[in-house]
Amino acid sequence: MTKISPEIEEDVQAESLLSVSADVSFSSNCFPKYKLGPENQIVEESKEDSKGLSLKEVVEKETVQLSEQHKRLSVRDLASKFDKNLTAAAKLADEAKLRDVASLEGHVLLKKLRDALEALRGRMAGRTKEDVEKAISLASEDAKKLVNQEKSFACAEIESARAVVQRFGEALEEEEKNSPKSKTQVMDMEHELLALRTQIREKSVLSLKIQKELAMNKRAEENKSCLYVFDGSEALGSHLRIRPRSDTAPSLSKCSIQWYRVSLDGSQKEIISGASKLAYAPEPLDVGRVLQADILSNGQKITVTSAGPIESAAGLGSYVETLLRKSSSEFNVVISQMNGQDYSSHSNHCFNVGKLRIKLCRGWITKSREIYHTSMQLCGVRGDGNAAAKSLFWQARKGLSYVLTFESEKERNAAIMIARKHALDCNIMLAGPDDRV
Repeated sequence: MTKISPEIEEDVQAESLLSVSADVSFSSNCFPKYKLGPENQIVEESKEDSKGLSLKEVVEKETVQLSEQHKRLSVRDLASKFDKNLTAAAKLADEAKLRDVASLEGHVLLKKLRDALEALRGRMAGRTKEDVEKAISLASEDAKKLVNQEKSFACAEIESARAVVQRFGEALEEEEKNSPKSKTQVMDMEHELLALRTQIREKSVLSLKIQKELAMNKRAEENKSCLYVFDGSEALGSHLRIRPRSDTAPSLSKCSIQWYRVSLDGSQKEIISGASKLAYAPEPLDVGRVLQADILSNGQKITVTSAGPIESAAGLGSYVETLLRKSSSEFNVVISQMNGQDYSSHSNHCFNVGKLRIKLCRGWITKSREIYHTSMQLCGVRGDGNAAAKSLFWQARKGLSYVLTFESEKERNAAIMIARKHALDCNIMLAGPDDRV
């Protein structure tokens, strides 16, 4: 069998203890040990080798220490109370001092006032009423002198200002008297300038005419020795054709031809692409320039030049201005060719030139409608047909081109000029193939 002995566990709970001063000391570092004596009395175990004090002595000693500690604490409280009372006393002393200062300042002010009155009495002692009136009169005389002096200064300044105003008035009157003369002089000078400008303008026009005549005479002299010559009027609406001057000239059918635009001074020469036939119909881009044709025969080049610059047709400018006032212009045309091939139908079509696009239609059927763009081309026909002066070449877009014949040369040239003006407003330069605009 197994003997089970119960085990007793003691729980030590923390109890609130009174605070003990740090100055308290014990006779030993451990608590005393007790035991049960006779009749279950608790008796402390005695140690023979213990050298500490008895319990009574320890209690008496601790009592003395606690009383001393209580005295020390009482001294501290008294010291703090003393400090507080001392601070309050200092405040009261400051307030009393301020009251003393205020009263002292009042006494000082009264004393100063008395001293000032005594000094004033000393100065006025022995003076009578007459002396006082005399002093007042002297002061008034000095004031009058100052007033008169300032018045004299002001009068002098006023007089000087009047003199300046009078001088300005005299200068203005003199200028007004002389102004009619100056105005007439200015008018005379303006008339002289206008006359000089008119003379310069007339002289410049005359010089240009003389230069043109000299150039025409020079070209005429050169053409006299040339084997070929131009037939036709050198103006828009005409049809220039090359013909031999004499029977000794080589046959044109065996020659190659190329037309050019040349500036009046001959410094610029521009090839007219596609113009390689015997005839050429001038277009608006040729106005003001000289037409030239180079004829190559048996390795020899012969140059034929127009007598003067190409001129515009009569009434064409006013007709174009009238059409430009409209939103669009319509012309009756016939399609001669389409994409380089003869067009079988000769029915009338409408060629509509607008501000933003060109449209070709027949009734309600639209053949082509294109806005102005860089691929579009428009120029006079560069062939030698009989209707070249009435026809134009229009490339609506790449891969689609027409040759259109108008009812008159005037309408053909007007259509070209209006279309180029509207295209220019859209920042598009509308010209023929390889033209330098």
